[in-house]
Amino acid sequence: MSVVRSDDVRRPVPLGDLVGRVAYRMTREVEQELAAAGLNIDQWRVLNLLADGAGHPMSEIAEHAMVPAPTLTKIVDRLADSAMVYRRADAADRRRVLVLLSERGRAVYDGLAPGVAAAEGRMSGDLDAAERRALRHLLERLAE
Repeated sequence: MSVVRSDDVRRPVPLGDLVGRVAYRMTREVEQELAAAGLNIDQWRVLNLLADGAGHPMSEIAEHAMVPAPTLTKIVDRLADSAMVYRRADAADRRRVLVLLSERGRAVYDGLAPGVAAAEGRMSGDLDAAERRALRHLLERLAE
């Protein structure tokens, strides 16, 4: 029989570490799905936002993709070079540039989305539907 000493007692893992671990695992799972198309998670986040069919300004995309503006410029340039997105002047404000998903980008997105959803499902596989909804709700609250 072993004796548990006070220095053997495990402390709870900090919330930030837990969220970071889940985000890391989720990113790795999703990137495995994206690898065949030569995309990374940042590019996927851009495509995912643009998949709503609306044009978005760079500042909004940077916030959604969680990358600084210079990094986003490189990401959008690469996606444009691959003919997945294109830029257009905003009709309401010609000084503002919007980024939109091209037909090719839509096809790539539509082809990858089921695999990305499956990867996310694998991460939450042990949770029932109510737990998934509760987790999503809590994470959305924390993200605000």
